[in-house]
Amino acid sequence: MGLRDTMSEQSTDDSFEDCELGPEAILGTQTFEDVLFTEETETPVNVLTGETPEHSQASVDEARAFAAGIDTDTPQIALQASVESQIETASKPYTAAAFFHFKATGTLALHRAYHAAYESAAFAVDFDADYETGDLTITVEEITGSERDDA
Repeated sequence: MGLRDTMSEQSTDDSFEDCELGPEAILGTQTFEDVLFTEETETPVNVLTGETPEHSQASVDEARAFAAGIDTDTPQIALQASVESQIETASKPYTAAAFFHFKATGTLALHRAYHAAYESAAFAVDFDADYETGDLTITVEEITGSERDDA
């Protein structure tokens, strides 16, 4: 193992220093089912009128535009908002969050690991948000030293 390999390994390890999980837990492709806002996302119904309140009516296009409009370097997705939060805050049936947010990935440990990989030059991280099915697919690949040199 040469100095360059040691440095590469060191930078990979450093990016996961504060994580419960190592990179091996997220390498490859994982799909998180039914986490995104869809046309089928549950909304509250007024028991007196039988109608969905105006604040809870939204389209996928509106939710996508909202998530894309968040001013941050990290790509955002539109997640489902709970019926309870829609009622309590009179909010839309979606919320925006980073694509690796724990509400999408299911655990804070995965959130931190995906975030570390996304911030690291040692990994290529890509995601697909399928607003038809509500599924989020995240792919993480380790970049070799020669691939980093080419970038």
